Amino acid sequence: MNGPQGYPLAMIELPDSYQAYLEGKSERVVQTIRPVLMQSAADRLHGVRISYNPGPTGHQAHLDENLPFGTIVEDID
Repeated sequence: MNGPQGYPLAMIELPDSYQAYLEGKSERVVQTIRPVLMQSAADRLHGVRISYNPGPTGHQAHLDENLPFGTIVEDID
């Protein structure tokens, strides 16, 4: 399975800040956020903004061009 720009996902290494963020998170949160962290790590261009929406949607993540690579910012929607 390949990630963004054709990089094999197994070869993409998450920066320490992303790995630290995932520590202690539930499996559901990790499965939701990790693909965006992997995309950020593959591109090495932008950070990640994570939003928490109370209710059924829960956590959402997206690349944020205003954040430097390796940065995670949490918001509440």
